Amino acid sequence: MGCDSSVLLSVNPGGGTPERDAAPNNPSLRGFAVVDAARAALEQSCPRTVSCADILAFAARDSVNITGSNAFYQVPSGRRDGNLSTQAGAFTLPGPNLTADGLVSGFQDRGLTAEDMVVLSGSHTLGRSHCNSFIVRNRERLASGTIGPAYQALLEALCPANTSQFTNVTTEIDLSTPVVLDNNYYKLVQLNLGLHFSDDQLIRNATLKGFVDTFAANETLWKEKFIAAMIKMGNIAPKTGTQGEIRLNCSIVNPSSTSSSGYDGAIQMLRRPGSDDKVASG
Repeated sequence: MGCDSSVLLSVNPGGGTPERDAAPNNPSLRGFAVVDAARAALEQSCPRTVSCADILAFAARDSVNITGSNAFYQVPSGRRDGNLSTQAGAFTLPGPNLTADGLVSGFQDRGLTAEDMVVLSGSHTLGRSHCNSFIVRNRERLASGTIGPAYQALLEALCPANTSQFTNVTTEIDLSTPVVLDNNYYKLVQLNLGLHFSDDQLIRNATLKGFVDTFAANETLWKEKFIAAMIKMGNIAPKTGTQGEIRLNCSIVNPSSTSSSGYDGAIQMLRRPGSDDKVASG
């Protein structure tokens, strides 16, 4: 539903499976406890003010800053949280098996250009991916010569033969610098070492390959464009004004009652046992 933190909801008020439990997200999506800790701290210092959607945007910025050599940028705020989360929503996002045309189209549907797509794909220099996201399609790539044989052999040794959605085996997307935000992803893709079929597709299209080659050669330029694209992506269909709400608990919508007891109960759910819930200064 856009930048409204729908993916954080563990229960869909309308019934059915929420977005976070859909196949593209479960069990790969993590970090909910980090968001909950931020939510609790903010409620102590700044009650009913900062949305869960803004927390996600700030967390993304801080992750870029921590891993990307102080690549700090200002994040527009003021988003509000939605109160709907559906399984179908997870399947509208571009996936790891899309062709170049599918990737471009998926990003264009959200107001992002082909260049934005290649720029944001560079975030694959961080993180890990589950076997079911790549292993089967990569066997097709091996047959067509679009993945390094030694790399595929390494992946085959890592992933169980009966790989499924819930096979809890992962590997780094970036073999060389998996915890550093740099342009190494593009260099790996150039060498047929992109982990996903969608990564490899960036060099199978002349226009997209031009962007890959440029960013592989110029990390400073890529980081500048990455920051701009992150801000642009963070402005996709946000709820503002009187739309939505500011959730007191990021995993559930607010109680229908806004009484003090209802508010206190929601905050109490976020407190960690043994913590005095003090907010650090600075």
